Amino acid sequence: MTQQNGLRERKKQRTHETISNTAIALFFEHGYDQVSITQVADAAEVSRRTLFSYFPSKEDLVTHRLADHETESARVVRGRPSGQSPLDALREHYLDGLARRDPITGLTDLEPALMLYRLILETPSLAGGMLKFKDNGERALAEALRDTAGLPDFTARLAAAQVMAVVWTLSLANREAVVAGAGADAVYPDAVAAAEAGFAQLASGLGVVAAEHP
Repeated sequence: MTQQNGLRERKKQRTHETISNTAIALFFEHGYDQVSITQVADAAEVSRRTLFSYFPSKEDLVTHRLADHETESARVVRGRPSGQSPLDALREHYLDGLARRDPITGLTDLEPALMLYRLILETPSLAGGMLKFKDNGERALAEALRDTAGLPDFTARLAAAQVMAVVWTLSLANREAVVAGAGADAVYPDAVAAAEAGFAQLASGLGVVAAEHP
C-alpha cells in the first residue's frame, strides 16, 4: 500500500467513525426516531450522499457496531481444533465470552454498551433490523456446518437455526438482566448455568419437549 493510499484509508476510517459517533450521540440524546438522516449528516459535517456511502440505511448507523460478531459462530466452527465437535466449540466460545464479559453475550457493565442495548431494545425498528443480523449469522453458520462437518444442506440449516436461537435467547436474557440494574458479576453464575442448560438441550435434541409429562 502506498503512502497516499494509506492516508486515504485513514481518512475514510476517520469519516466513518465521525459519522457513527455523531449518530449514536444524537440518538442517545434525542431518541432514534426523533433524529433524521439529514440531522446526522449536518452534525457530522458531511453530505447525505457521503453518509449513505458509509451507511446504506439509518439502522446501519447503530447495528454496524455489532457487525464483527455477525458471522462469529461460523468463524468459531471453521476454526475449531481437529477432533472437536462444532457444538463443543460453540459452547466453549460462548462460555469464554461470558467469562470475559464480552458485550455480545449481553453480560457487560460497560455504559456505552448498555446504552446501545437500551436504544436497540426500546426502538422497534432497530429490534426488527437485528433480525437481518441474526439471519446473516444463521446462514453463515449453516454454510460452516455444511462445509466442515459434512452435514446435508437442510440439516445444517436446521442445526444453525437452533444454535442461533439458543445463543440469542441466552444473550437477550443477560442483556435484560443487566439493563434492569443487576451487575454483570451478579448475573454471571446464572448466565453460565443457563448457557450450560441451553447447549445441553441442543446436544440432546428436543427430547425434553417430546416426552410426555403428567
